[in-house]
Amino acid sequence: MFITNVGAREILDSRGFPTIEAWVEIGNTFRGYASVPAGASRGSHEAFELRDGGTRWMGKGVLKAIENIKSVIGPAIIGKEADIRLIDELLIELDGSRDKSRLGANAILAVSLAVVRAIAAMENIPLYRLISRISRIDRPVIPTPMVNMISGGHHANWNLDFQDFLIIPLRARTLSASIEEVVLVYHHLKNILRKKGLSTLLADEGGFSPIVKKHREALDLLVTAIEEVGFKPGEDIGLAIDAASTHLYYNGVYRLENEGLTLTNHEMVDYIQELCETYPIYSVEDACAEDDLDGWRDLYKRLGKRIQIVGDDLFTTSVDRLEIGVKMGLANSSLIKPNQVGTLTETIKAILYCKENGLTPIVSARSGDTEDSFIADLAVGSASPQIKIGSIARSERTAKYNRLLWIEEELSEKALYLGGKALHISGDPIF
Repeated sequence: MFITNVGAREILDSRGFPTIEAWVEIGNTFRGYASVPAGASRGSHEAFELRDGGTRWMGKGVLKAIENIKSVIGPAIIGKEADIRLIDELLIELDGSRDKSRLGANAILAVSLAVVRAIAAMENIPLYRLISRISRIDRPVIPTPMVNMISGGHHANWNLDFQDFLIIPLRARTLSASIEEVVLVYHHLKNILRKKGLSTLLADEGGFSPIVKKHREALDLLVTAIEEVGFKPGEDIGLAIDAASTHLYYNGVYRLENEGLTLTNHEMVDYIQELCETYPIYSVEDACAEDDLDGWRDLYKRLGKRIQIVGDDLFTTSVDRLEIGVKMGLANSSLIKPNQVGTLTETIKAILYCKENGLTPIVSARSGDTEDSFIADLAVGSASPQIKIGSIARSERTAKYNRLLWIEEELSEKALYLGGKALHISGDPIF
C-alpha cells in the first residue's frame, strides 16, 4: 500500500517548549503518529535540530520544520510505497546535508517514526514486532532500566556538576519487580531529603534536585536510601553516573565548580576512578568530553574491564563515531537516541553495529521529552538490553515505563529480561 497523507503540528514537550508531532496515513486508512524529543545537554556531533529563532516561543518554535514536512517531505513521500527503509532513504536524500540541517532532523525523525507506526497499524501488529523484523531479531528483550534519582548539571540548574545519579536493579527477575524496587528507593530517598531539610523538587527528568554541591553527598544519599529499603548496594541495586563532561570542559581542562576542582583529563579519570572504587558504581556515562579522545582512552584502559563505560556525546548514535570508538578502544557501551541521528533505520543500524562490535546499546530518552512511548518499543524490538528513560515521576517518563510493563505482560513467558546481566561490566560483551 502507499502513503496517502502527511501532516504535522506544534505541541509542547516536557519542558514547556514546542516540538513536532507528525502523522502519516497509508491507504487513507491507517494512521501513525509520532512526536520528537529535544535534549538540553546536546553534543556537537548530533544531527541538526531546526528551530525558528526570533522572539516567538523564545526562538524555540518549530514552524520552519513543520513547513518542511508539509511542503517538502509530504509531497515527496505521498504516493510512495509504505516501506520504512525506502522512505528513510528518500528522507536522507531529500535533505542532502551531512547533519540533516536543510530540513531539520526533528522534522525528518517525526515523519520516519510516524511512517513505521502507520505500517504497524496497517499490518495489525505491535510496533515492537515490526521493529524486531526490521532489526532481524528473533526474540525481543525487555530492557533493564537505568533510573534517574538525583539530577544536576543542565537538568537541575547546576546544583551539582555531574548531570545524573542513577540506580540499576541488579537481581530482580522481571521488569515489573525492578520498577517496584526503584519506586521503593525513590520514595525513601524523598523522605530522607525531607528529613534533612533538602529540596524534593523535581528536575527535568523527574529526579530530585537537592542543593548538596558535592558528588559524594549525592552518592551517599542514594546508598542510604537503598539500605533503608532493605537492599544491599552493589548486590541488589547498583549505582550509575552520567557526568555529561562535555559541558564541564573548557580550554583543555575540566572545571567542577561546585567541587572547587580544575582537572586535566587524566586527573578527571583519577577522580572518576576514585568514585568507582568507593561506591558500587556499575556504569559511567560521558566521563570525558566528546572530543577528548585521549581522556576516553585512559578511562577505558583503567575501568573498561569492570565498569560499563558509556558514550553519549562521544557517539551520538552515529555509526561513523562508533567506528572511531571501536578502533581506538574508547568505550564498551553506547547510548542510543533516535533524534541524534534522525531516522529509525539509521538508529537501528547503530544498534546493530554496537552488537556486532562488542558494545552494549542503551536506548535513551531526552530531557525534553513527550508522552510518546516509541523508545520502549524500540528497545524491546531491537533487543537492546538496557533503557535510560529518566526517573519514575512525570508522565513523559511513566508513559514509557507503562508501555514496557504492557509489553512484558503481553509477551508473558516469552519475555527475556536480563536484569543485572544486561550490564557490560565483566570485560566481555553480552552479545
